[in-house]
This record gives sequence, C-alpha cells and structure tokens, in this order.
Amino acid sequence: GNLGLAESVAAAEQATPQGRAHLALVAAVGDTPGWFDPASPEPAQTDYPARELNQYRWDSQVDFPFLFALRGEMEARAGGNPSWNTGVDYTKQLARSINKDEVAALYAAAGLNLQADLEKLDDAARIAASPSALAYLEKYIVYNGDIEQPVLTMHTTGDGLVLNQDEQAYASVVRSAGNNSLLRQVFVHRAGHCTFTPAETVTAFKTLLHRLDTGRWESSTSPSTINASAASLGALNTAPPAFIDFHPTQFLRPFDARDLEDAD
Repeated sequence: GNLGLAESVAAAEQATPQGRAHLALVAAVGDTPGWFDPASPEPAQTDYPARELNQYRWDSQVDFPFLFALRGEMEARAGGNPSWNTGVDYTKQLARSINKDEVAALYAAAGLNLQADLEKLDDAARIAASPSALAYLEKYIVYNGDIEQPVLTMHTTGDGLVLNQDEQAYASVVRSAGNNSLLRQVFVHRAGHCTFTPAETVTAFKTLLHRLDTGRWESSTSPSTINASAASLGALNTAPPAFIDFHPTQFLRPFDARDLEDAD
C-alpha cells in the first residue's frame, strides 16, 4: 500500500513542471545522482531536466520499492521504526546537497517559491525513531570502523541505491577508529548499482590479494594501474575499464556509532 501510493504520487508529480521541481527537492535531500542508465553517458551537470528524469527513474524503479515496501522486513527484524528526522534542518541539507543548483533552477522555471516549501518542511511534524529499533541497527548494521584486516571498497559514481557518499562516511568512521591505513577505496565512473564489469571485479580482487601478500597498497589502487590491469583481462571487459580518481562529497546525515560507544 505504501509503495503503490508513493508510485502514484511520484508519477503525477513527474507530469508537471511544478511536480518535477518537487521531485528534484526530494532527490537533493537524498543526494540521488542524475545518472541512471549505465549504457548512456552521464548528463552534463547543468542538464537539469535530464538529471531530474534520471532521479525519477531511480525513485520509481529502484529506490521506492526499498523505501516503501522492502523496508517492512527490516522494521520487523528491528521491532519498529529506526529512522528519524527530528532535529533535521532541510534548508541546511539542501545547501550541502550535490543537487542544490538543479533544485533552484527547476523551482525558478516552474514559478515556485523554494524558500516557502523549505519553511513548510521545517514546520512539518517530525518523526522520531524507536530507541530499541535504532539499538538493533547499531548492533547489527551500523559500521564502527573497527577493521583488523585490509579492506578495499569499490563503488560506481552514479549509484542511486547505495550512494557514493556512503564511502565518505565509511572512510570517516574508519579514520576515527585509527584504521585508515587498512582502507582503500576505488570508484568506477558508471551509472547503476554495482554495475562493474567482470574485469573490474577481478582486478579489484587481485588488488586486495596484492595488499594481503605484500603488506603494502602503494600505487596499486591508482586509476591508471587498475585500468591497465583490467584492460589486460581481454574478454572480461564487457565495457571499457572506468576506474577514476574520485572523491565523494560529504554524506548529508552522518551517524557515527563510535560517538555512542564513547558516550557509553
């Protein structure tokens, strides 16, 4: 029921300039990327209509099923709602978002008052998390940076299901735990969730094995090194290797389990 309602509301919004501006604001609060199809080039940063359409595709085809339906399984395990927006300032969230310029442009084109909508959000009733449900996620899901072996993460830059900004948050908590030397992160310039080629996947695995065997990362994760390694795998390259030098922006709402551990 939640999913059906969300899908119908989003489809109606997508049909008008005003609704598309609203959906762009939704995407901005979550930093949803404006790139959806791995087989298509990334739209220009200023191609706001194309980027908003791709964000709508992420929501309607991928994210909404997780947010409004599959989430029920997690809540059943956790014994309640573990999410909240108490204390959230949506004006500040938008100011930090990768999509803030898109929102401003689409609101202006639609003749809407962005500040008025932000004030509506600020005045809206807040939802608090169930403390016991949040404690369940802290115990079983939230990363605290306590790693004892080398870890190599790989992420597509245009992932709208698990955002690349998650990598910034993860690196931050690993660093706070004093384990930064064990972590390396690589990024593939492609849309989609985990849309890695077999060659990119094998190369990442070999890179981690190199670190385990030698005890050193050195330049093994530089884009030039791993792209060359992937290219050498021939037919495993279902698309050209696309490792790039990439630094995610700050995760919009960080939650550090280590802060809670220190408080305890």
